[in-house]
Amino acid sequence: MSLDHLLQRTDIWRGGQLATAVSAVPSGYAELDELLPGGGWPRGALTDILMARQGIGALRLLMPALSQLSHDDRWICWVAPPHIPYAPALMAAGIDLSRVLLVHPKAQQDAMWAVEQSLRSGNCSAVLAWPAFSDAGVLRRLQLAAEAGDALGFLFRAQRFVDRPSPAALRIQLDTQSDSRLSVSILKRRGGWSAGPVQLDTTLQHGALALHSHSATAAGCFQSRWQ
Repeated sequence: MSLDHLLQRTDIWRGGQLATAVSAVPSGYAELDELLPGGGWPRGALTDILMARQGIGALRLLMPALSQLSHDDRWICWVAPPHIPYAPALMAAGIDLSRVLLVHPKAQQDAMWAVEQSLRSGNCSAVLAWPAFSDAGVLRRLQLAAEAGDALGFLFRAQRFVDRPSPAALRIQLDTQSDSRLSVSILKRRGGWSAGPVQLDTTLQHGALALHSHSATAAGCFQSRWQ
């Protein structure tokens, strides 16, 4: 069989060609979706979001997808967020607060258990977590749990983990530009090489997402410092 004949087969993947048979939720940013397999955030998989510091705008990047997901019959679960989400900003982004679930475990081990169970349950469309470690075994379990529960798992992690191996289907690195746009570099994606960076203006699309300047003083308050 000749090489030309092999390359005509539909079950042969060529390097640099994105995987197309991937279920995904559009990110809301056309220039980013063009680079993502399936045209958005992968379902049934982890997305590793790496950033130099908090407050860089990672959550604003996810708002269009989370807004869409909040209008189905599953939960959007936040496990041990470093700051309590600001409810008016979530509402302004179109998120149905009745589908938002906040989990506050007392220990990191409990948090990872909650993330794994939430991903695997089938009751959560998306699970957001902020792990401060790079345990390959734990991350692999989370990836398998996301597959089992057909959930989108978003892990917000420090930039120091960029060079650490990860089973996540998608890995992106965030940075900011002098004009306040968000720079997104794709480090790993299914069926393709690294790509980007692309510059996204999240402030114009979500200008209503004002950030409150006061910290929460009680568990029932909404604190406004975003990722």
